[in-house]
Amino acid sequence: MLGRIIGAAIGKKMAGRYDGTRGMILGALAPTIARRAFGPLGLAIGGGYLAKKYYDGRKARRARASAEI
Repeated sequence: MLGRIIGAAIGKKMAGRYDGTRGMILGALAPTIARRAFGPLGLAIGGGYLAKKYYDGRKARRARASAEI
């Protein structure tokens, strides 16, 4: 049920950019794509991305702290 609501919302947005048929098809496929993207592999990739952002932020904070001294 929730997937259909999300698909309808995405389809409505896509229909504004594309013709109505293409938006309808993309909206119908959106829940399937989301399930594939946020499965175990998607979570692993997302976790790696967040870890990299944390690491880069920490490195930048340390560089600023050492520059102030």
